[in-house]
Amino acid sequence: MKIYNTMTGKKEELKPITEGTVKIYCCGPTVYNLIHIGNARALCVFDALRRYLEYRGYKVFYVQNFTDVDDKIIRKANETGKTSLEVSENAIKEYFIDAEGLNVRKADVHPKVTENMGIIIDIVKTLVEKGYAYEADGDVYFETAKFPEYGKLSHQPLDDLKAGARIEVGEKKRDPMDFAVWKAAKPGEPYWDSPFGKGRPGWHIECSAMSRYYIGDTIDIHGGGADLIFPHHENEIAQSECATGCRLANIWMHNGMLNVDNKKMSKSAGNFFLVRDMAKEFGYEPIRFMLLSVHYRSQLNYTTEVIESCKAALTRLYNCRELMERTMSSAKDGESKEQTKLDAQTAREAFITALDDDFNTADAISAIFEFVRKINTALSGEDITKADVKIYLDEFNSLTNVLGLLYNKNDDIPNEIKELVEQRAEARKAKNFALADELRNKINEMGYIVEETKQGTIVKKA
Repeated sequence: MKIYNTMTGKKEELKPITEGTVKIYCCGPTVYNLIHIGNARALCVFDALRRYLEYRGYKVFYVQNFTDVDDKIIRKANETGKTSLEVSENAIKEYFIDAEGLNVRKADVHPKVTENMGIIIDIVKTLVEKGYAYEADGDVYFETAKFPEYGKLSHQPLDDLKAGARIEVGEKKRDPMDFAVWKAAKPGEPYWDSPFGKGRPGWHIECSAMSRYYIGDTIDIHGGGADLIFPHHENEIAQSECATGCRLANIWMHNGMLNVDNKKMSKSAGNFFLVRDMAKEFGYEPIRFMLLSVHYRSQLNYTTEVIESCKAALTRLYNCRELMERTMSSAKDGESKEQTKLDAQTAREAFITALDDDFNTADAISAIFEFVRKINTALSGEDITKADVKIYLDEFNSLTNVLGLLYNKNDDIPNEIKELVEQRAEARKAKNFALADELRNKINEMGYIVEETKQGTIVKKA
């Protein structure tokens, strides 16, 4: 498998440090509010990557942090009269509701800043002791000039980065490019005791400390959104590599940003969408499908038309699965055909080829839909066997599961409708077609359609 490495600007072969095991660290959200659709893209992309690596036989150790100490959290706590911990814990609880809705599995570890303060303070001490960081009235700053490779991830020379940097009021750093790894306590803020005085960590240092503690000095894949390349990941690299003397990550994998109606998503532009709100209107699964329907590095443009087309695409997939399940009961016994095995093999190979080439989920989904076309054609034939259907169904379920799709049972037909359908079936069996038609009309009036097919009765919403 090859993955585009932001560091080198080219696709590189995935070569795990520990044979057979891939260790991934993905930057998680700052937990002060519900997650937005931009957050969801990284969650779904790296969840699907984890699933694919497991499908290919790797063990995956997946770490995704929660930033639960931050200016935004403190601000919201002051606005609401709650503690910072209450704000962050409630946001984490809500995060898991949305993550479950998107079929994003929990990480092996979800470290929080507040629960890992000891290891964060230790790495700050290391940087100070090695001369890469300095104290200034209770603050501790990383000195970027001491790391000659600063800017290597964002591919910007230090002089160019300095041109846009500035020192904020109250900061006592030596250079505009220096950044805080420890912040002195301010009135009304949470703080922890440290050798540098009471305070809290800077944003970037948490990931350096927690990735090292839970994974090791070097990560196989470090993931996150493209907006984190600078300064967050650039600063992580500087801190970590100065503290450990080792490369922080072998592959840096970043998903592209998201536009709304061809404009950058932002609160100020009024086109900022929370996943929770979108799910109420469209459901969670169409959101996941949309986020995987384009290559992860491409810019994704969200419109109502796009997500409606994703809903329609999912319906095609659900219909195909339901058709196979119905056909299984009516198909004849017998061995499977060679063409059936070839169809499944061809779909699997196209799927793997797409994902092995820089995790191209768009082409992988296209491979699934080509498979659906072949399945629908095969199931319309008279010579389909149960063995054929099983091969098609098993392969179809396997491929869609890798992308985390079709996780809803789609069994939302009310019991009242099911009872009417059963009554209609009994009426048809008794050749009471007038009653059967009456029951069909009643079902239609209640917003559902009942159809008779070769494979059995179908009931769906109108």
